[in-house]
Amino acid sequence: MQASDHPETSHAAGPTEPPLIEKPIGAVLTETAAAHGDRDALVEVATGRRWTWAELRTAVDEVAAGLLAAGIRKGDRVAIWAPNCAEWALVQFATATVGAILVTVNPAYRTHELRYVLGQSTARLVVATPSAGSSDYAAMLAAVAPEVPTLERTVFIGTDSWTEFVDAGRSVDADEVTGAREATAATDPINIQYTSGTTGSPKGATLSHRNILNNGYFVGELCGYTEMDRVCIPVPFYHCFGMVMGNLACVTHGSTMVIPAPAFDPGATLDAVAAERCTSLYGVPTMFIAELGHERFGDVDLSSLRTGIMAGSPCPMEIMKQVIDRMGMSEVSIAYGMTETSPVSLQTRVDDPVEKRVSTVGRVGPHLEVAIVDPATGERVARGEPGELCTRGYSVMLGYWDNPEMTAEAIDPDGWMHTGDIGVMDTDGYVAVTGRIKDMVIRGGENIYPREIEEFLYRHPDILDAQVVGIPDAKYGEELVACLRLRPGADEITAESLREFCREGLARYKIPRYVQILDEFPMTVTGKVRKVELRERATQAVGVTRPSSAG
Repeated sequence: MQASDHPETSHAAGPTEPPLIEKPIGAVLTETAAAHGDRDALVEVATGRRWTWAELRTAVDEVAAGLLAAGIRKGDRVAIWAPNCAEWALVQFATATVGAILVTVNPAYRTHELRYVLGQSTARLVVATPSAGSSDYAAMLAAVAPEVPTLERTVFIGTDSWTEFVDAGRSVDADEVTGAREATAATDPINIQYTSGTTGSPKGATLSHRNILNNGYFVGELCGYTEMDRVCIPVPFYHCFGMVMGNLACVTHGSTMVIPAPAFDPGATLDAVAAERCTSLYGVPTMFIAELGHERFGDVDLSSLRTGIMAGSPCPMEIMKQVIDRMGMSEVSIAYGMTETSPVSLQTRVDDPVEKRVSTVGRVGPHLEVAIVDPATGERVARGEPGELCTRGYSVMLGYWDNPEMTAEAIDPDGWMHTGDIGVMDTDGYVAVTGRIKDMVIRGGENIYPREIEEFLYRHPDILDAQVVGIPDAKYGEELVACLRLRPGADEITAESLREFCREGLARYKIPRYVQILDEFPMTVTGKVRKVELRERATQAVGVTRPSSAG
């Protein structure tokens, strides 16, 4: 049942069945291992290592014992800094087992960011790989450790220090691990994820067992997961997409976690789907674009795919259609959320019409509410009108770690998390996210939402990827720049030829004044385009803008 939709205003509440899971992560892992002990739980394709659920539970308890032997207790902060690997998942579940709070560190962080998050979270122990890509993690940790007074120990995966760390746990009685698991409560904080804004230091979104376990569970429910599903997870574990929508969705359903590679590689992802007969594939739109454009795409057997999730940034309609038609993901789901809401608050259903799945981010999830409000007044807007998307319910974070002021700015007194995203709710409760409030361009007094223009530009046969940003303009306040990646062998696109293409489909004030052709877009490690950097580059490239004649 749909609990309480308000047909006139932009508010909707999700169904209240099935009930919320009121257990901590360790208890659910134990139940899953008992129910599906001999089935695959975790596969690391790059090394060929694999664990059944029974083996995974044993391995997790060994790492949990290692944490206890190291003096880690409930509420202590343990950081992990590594690309995707099996040990990442083991540490995730082991910290949950002993009640420690896992601090997930972005693999792309440099020394100053690392110093900040370890210090701000007062981490006692760090688990890391010695290096990742071109980054020397060991050297960076050695540099910052003296400046983090609480940091007592660093354990490096794949080295003697990891072996010693696990071996030390053999002196811990199994009853002590069981006691620690039973002493954790569903409402305890279990994870700090640092979200970086465009200004200021990262904020540590603090999440509970209840927050993330239920979110993983309901994401899996809406994808129709069972113990027969095998989920390919190329998105990073340090982010909610990997560790919650991936790992915890699998734990709550007995599905298999498949790690295709330490970092995203389109060929390795396609190969993992084929080799492991994955039924579900995750990714942000840029990942799916890379897979669809891979030179071996047509040679890889993807016939096992049924579903998957595209999330992390708005999905171009044309890409969604290709994922359904060319990759065979007929039940692919679009999900929307943010770290502060564990993350998913809106998701399409497998039986939604394709039109809804390519034009919206779905409807509100179970046990949650969403509303769209006027950013200036806080009043709910009418359906069909744009406003700020807000979420309320079990998924809203406990707060920003040790930052009550920022928490109060994000979560209002009625418990609504203000996302900063612009949304529009239709009469059926489906929500389209049209951009960030901060990305909205105001040109000559007109509010312009870049997403609408980007969707139109994807229709151009020579455009592979499109991002639209606003830059300062002396006459109009802001002017539009279309940043484009072209298909191989495409004809040149000029500002004038693009304007000609746009004239048939866009109002004059929405037509980009400038065009920038780029080989690659600046990206975050999670695969999101860094629009702030695109805006800065475009502003520099155009220089001091002269009064524009377009319009």
